[in-house]
Amino acid sequence: MHPISSSDSFYESVPVFRDFTRVVDPALYQPLPGDWLIGVADVVQSTQAIREHRYKAVNMAGAAVIVAAINALNGRDFPFVFGGDGASFAVPATAASLARQALSATATWVKDELNLTLRVALVPVATVRASGADVRVARFAPSDNIVIATFSGGGMAWADAAMKQGKFAVPSSPSDIRPDLTGLSCRYEEIPAERGLILSLVVAPAPGAKTDAFRAVVDDIVRLVEKSPNASRPVPGKGLSLKWPPQGYDFEARAQRGADEPLAVRRAKVLAWTLFYFVIMRLGITVGRFVPKKYTEQVVENSDFRKFDDALRMVLDCSPELAAEVELRLTAASSEGTVKFGLHRQGAAMMTCFTPSATSANHVHFIDGALGGYAAAASALKAQG
Repeated sequence: MHPISSSDSFYESVPVFRDFTRVVDPALYQPLPGDWLIGVADVVQSTQAIREHRYKAVNMAGAAVIVAAINALNGRDFPFVFGGDGASFAVPATAASLARQALSATATWVKDELNLTLRVALVPVATVRASGADVRVARFAPSDNIVIATFSGGGMAWADAAMKQGKFAVPSSPSDIRPDLTGLSCRYEEIPAERGLILSLVVAPAPGAKTDAFRAVVDDIVRLVEKSPNASRPVPGKGLSLKWPPQGYDFEARAQRGADEPLAVRRAKVLAWTLFYFVIMRLGITVGRFVPKKYTEQVVENSDFRKFDDALRMVLDCSPELAAEVELRLTAASSEGTVKFGLHRQGAAMMTCFTPSATSANHVHFIDGALGGYAAAASALKAQG
């Protein structure tokens, strides 16, 4: 075991902000310590997987990276961002070995269980800074229960690009080494749009764009959305749809089974457990300290549908008119050479959940569009060159 250093406790010392309209305020961000490392992951050819209607598998792969890292670090707090078809996070040097093992094992699990290729890398912050980029982090609290990291400085984008060039790659583990994906599930049904459509949005700085100009565009879009009565989080306050068997039970079984456990056996266990869960949720039965109504309220509060990691990412339930207004403003900013962006419209959102404990309030729920979402929006962004 490594001794705990002041660098290890850095993230907990970063102040928390609650107003997402401040997400590009430089005063909120603090530089990551120089001995930290950045973990990055993305699904190779996610666009093709989406064409094959494998949206849930792609999202499961991205969420698995975060869950594996959290469980490997035994609940230690560190910054992470879910990107739909991938994820990124940062850890202190003392956790580098655990993070590497989590990335390695998750890449193998994604290949073996989801038949997808997950590219993973671990990049030193010092190397990022030597390139001229920076990694700065802030902490956004969407509710009283959880905190979501936001990143600025260009370093996360630099690390992602380096990974895609084959640099800092973490090799996959043997198939008998599996990540700890305890708490990873996807039991809820797709969430239909209530305001017209679900808009997945990715906005990144254009090459050579001035930082202040990019921040101004992000600030404009965020304020437009946050203050509009025609947009909301894509998780309805009236509750979420549960069916049995749940659509995602096979993914949950693949996440939870041991290396030598037959998939059919784990599927049977998951079906039994999800039936119990379905009954108590449907009937509102309190079991011990688990109160279904309270848990559902927390699911809504803890939904992760907006983030910033050198790019603005949002999944919104909004009117077609507001989506058109967002696109118009981004098109103007793109023509000025300030941003690159991608939008994807669909009729529903989907949720992938991490619930470390059903009786604690810190469960987090990753939101994406149900028909391509972030990956499709990112593909549209790339098409802009």
